[in-house]
Amino acid sequence: MRIAVLASGSGSNLESLLAHFAQASAASAGNIALVASDNAEAGALSRAAARGVATHVIADPRDGVTLRTVLHDAHIDLVVLAGYLKLVPTEVVAAWPGRLLNVHPSLLPAFGGAGMYGMRVHTAVINAGVRVSGATVHFVDEHFDRGTIAAQWPVPVYLDDTPAALAQRVLGIEHQLLPLVVEAVASGAFSLASDGRVAGQIGGLAASSARARRFQLAGNATVSPTKQPQDRETFAEDVAHLFAR
Repeated sequence: MRIAVLASGSGSNLESLLAHFAQASAASAGNIALVASDNAEAGALSRAAARGVATHVIADPRDGVTLRTVLHDAHIDLVVLAGYLKLVPTEVVAAWPGRLLNVHPSLLPAFGGAGMYGMRVHTAVINAGVRVSGATVHFVDEHFDRGTIAAQWPVPVYLDDTPAALAQRVLGIEHQLLPLVVEAVASGAFSLASDGRVAGQIGGLAASSARARRFQLAGNATVSPTKQPQDRETFAEDVAHLFAR
């Protein structure tokens, strides 16, 4: 499956996707074929060019017809928003039903919606006094952050946290969770039905003991987008059990 990634910023989540789909086990499901950005100076475009991936600058993010044409011309099957800050036009949403994914730096539906991105999210989380935040990967519809949730993972919010410290903790989980969900959708193992329900499995593992499984909050372990932690397989297994369908 040919995958397009839309990003507005530095592209660390893009880097995690590039590294993930460079592995033989994931490459059979799909490949990153196009990276597009509304920001001509975005680091994501440089990362893509360095890997030999085609790039495109979106002149007008509101022009859904043009963006749809660009994606169609590149024979894109799946679109992933990885730090893309613009609302996806309805023409694009309609053209890729169940084939549009986004990663958001909170446990949706909390701390989502228009204008809620980056440090704004983490500042709001800390100001609200909640003790748990996390990352969400969801299917995209015509609204900001309202689409059906595919998977989530929690991180603790410490009493002495700063927005920057919390952002780093959540980003480490984004780098792990997003590639797992994208691969599952690209391979056909996980999907969104026309009735809005999800079906299938993330991680490709049996879920017979899903209700008995425990999971751990992800702490401060540093996660590089190009080097997953040694327990990557354990994380994938936990996600598979927690999100059994």
